[in-house]
Amino acid sequence: MPNKTRVLILGGGFGGLYAALHLDKTIARDQDIEVTLVSRDNFILFTPMLPEVAAGDLDLTDIISPLRQMLKHTNVLIADVKSIDPAARRVTIGYGLNRAQKILSYDHLLIALGSETSFFNLPGVEESALTMKSLGDAVILRNQALAVLEVASLVEDPVIRRTMLSFVVAGGGFAGVETVGALNDFVREAVRFYPNVTEEDVRIVLVHPNPVILPELGEDLGRYAQRKLARRGVEIRTETRVSGYSDQRVEFKEGEPIAAGTLVWTAGVTPHAVLQTLPFKKERNRIVVDETLEVPGFPGVWAVGDCASVPDRKTGKAQPPTAQHALRQGRQCAKNIVATFRGKRKRPFSFTMLGQLAIIGRRAGVASILGVHVSGLLAWGLWRTIYLMKLPRFEKKLRVALGWTLDLFFPKDLAQHVTLHEVERVQRRLETARRRALSPSPRQVETSSTGPRLLSASNGHNG
Repeated sequence: MPNKTRVLILGGGFGGLYAALHLDKTIARDQDIEVTLVSRDNFILFTPMLPEVAAGDLDLTDIISPLRQMLKHTNVLIADVKSIDPAARRVTIGYGLNRAQKILSYDHLLIALGSETSFFNLPGVEESALTMKSLGDAVILRNQALAVLEVASLVEDPVIRRTMLSFVVAGGGFAGVETVGALNDFVREAVRFYPNVTEEDVRIVLVHPNPVILPELGEDLGRYAQRKLARRGVEIRTETRVSGYSDQRVEFKEGEPIAAGTLVWTAGVTPHAVLQTLPFKKERNRIVVDETLEVPGFPGVWAVGDCASVPDRKTGKAQPPTAQHALRQGRQCAKNIVATFRGKRKRPFSFTMLGQLAIIGRRAGVASILGVHVSGLLAWGLWRTIYLMKLPRFEKKLRVALGWTLDLFFPKDLAQHVTLHEVERVQRRLETARRRALSPSPRQVETSSTGPRLLSASNGHNG
């Protein structure tokens, strides 16, 4: 039996998934072609709705969709990418608690590894700050807010109580603004259930290095967002940069420090660390690709999303690393891979951004759509409508719509998903699991991209 032609996709975010979805419906059905997706998680996370999970507006399973249920003819491997060797056409992945390693070979490689949080080597920030990039981040932030409310209700010292209930969100982009709006609503609504805590004990601060937040939407909408958040009790500090965080004290390069029990960091991202060692040309640490999304000088290697520098055909500049760009790049890249297989012409990627939206708390938002600026309740409604349509899978759309409807009539749920006692128990179990070596011993094996049986469902073919 002849060897299969192997297409390997690295990354299960928007770019990687939408490429895999197109290939799954086309060439993945062919007997002589094998499509494999390597993802850190076994689900796709709909990141625009992450702050709503942190605020308790949505359940944590509402915004994730299982990859295996979406990809019927694609091998799905849950692992981390450790290294890429373009010369040998091999990728090393690590999996399991003991990080056992496996080598995957490929004929076509699509790199869609996205970005990672950058802490800029600021003292104490990486060690102590919370982030808002993963599902776990949203759960941790929600539990942190509830945990400090529970403890603060028992604390008699007003200074200590005020510090515990002070939250600083660093970064005035979309992630930071939507996080601070959701967090502010959640904490202030919860306070009324804690008789020993008042709203005056709560301090929520948004810091941003530029003069106006949400610079992508323009000054007018940015200033509107600042005014709206301020009226709801959020303290806005513009032209302010965090310089460190330790002993519940946020230090700034400009201005007085803030005593705060929680720092949420949304102020920087950087491409995946694996990309740093690759021989490809890069711009601002992102892989340079041509207009067809292929890496120049490396036939059969492609890149999309946050990790790729994709030229805009109109301006010549790199396109912004947004989700709406990534999913369209992934789909077009998959079409070009199919065209390569079928001997057809590859088509250049072209996309003009339709607009951008942000919610800034309950029933308030800002939006710029096709050059038209909208704010307030209408922008909030547009945000919910547009992102509900973009959410993968009808089942999830229905769950989110139902959750939003119930949220109109009932207060937020204040039950902690994970308690401190449970965290300690989980830590003990993880240590036990590592000692028992539940995963295979670390080793490297030459293999096709199918991967070990324990990582794939029925060898990746369910239909």
